[in-house]
Amino acid sequence: MIHKSILPDSHRSIKPDPRIEALITGVVMIDLYYWTTPNGHKITMFLEEVGLPYNLVPINIGKGDQFQPDFLKISPNNRIPAIVDRDPPDGEPISVFESGAILLYLAEKTGQLIPSDLRGRTEVLQWLFWQMGGLGPMAGQNHHFSQYAPEKIPYAIDRYVNETGRLYAVLNKRLSDREFVAGEYSIADIASYPWIVPYERQGQNLEDFPNLKRWFEAIRSRPATIRAYEKADAFKAEQISPDQARELLFNQSAGTVKH
Repeated sequence: MIHKSILPDSHRSIKPDPRIEALITGVVMIDLYYWTTPNGHKITMFLEEVGLPYNLVPINIGKGDQFQPDFLKISPNNRIPAIVDRDPPDGEPISVFESGAILLYLAEKTGQLIPSDLRGRTEVLQWLFWQMGGLGPMAGQNHHFSQYAPEKIPYAIDRYVNETGRLYAVLNKRLSDREFVAGEYSIADIASYPWIVPYERQGQNLEDFPNLKRWFEAIRSRPATIRAYEKADAFKAEQISPDQARELLFNQSAGTVKH
């Protein structure tokens, strides 16, 4: 397994700032177990945005890396992303899986991209969980039935394309009177953005959602977003085919876990 040491370009100071210790000591505290999926992009976007040094550990889901015992120890659901923080406040390394949990953990660790006041924090958290429970799963089913399913089932395709469109409309309405989902740029925006990137594959047209389009273009142009997606470019040649996806990603059962 190859470890790439990555030091993001920008280093805006924060208080407290765990980056300073890392830069002084030369310790890269975050190992990110990653592949080029929307959920993987969330974490590189965050880390690039706050300038926290990290090691990128590729988990090629097309080759079955997610089933390796060492990875399952930190991500028992055999899904990316996952992180290991080698320098948490209480000493011993800690692992975190699930992209929403990782975003929240890192936001709290760095004191960035989540408000400290009750109302602001609540706004961010409810939209973070909106993405985790709605936009992500529904867009994922959209991708599955329209792109990967061996049999094209019109009912299933219509169901998830329409629900994806409804969620786009919810986000579009939310953005009608604010620049970002919870006011200032936050983990709520980072969570949703990568799931909007493949909008054409989801059967959506951003022209139908002008507020969402404005938000999307603003995030796409952020230097941290550009850097995060450039990291993914290194793995383009290793992208999986629909047949590989059906075999490794969509052919799992209880027996997969038991063994």
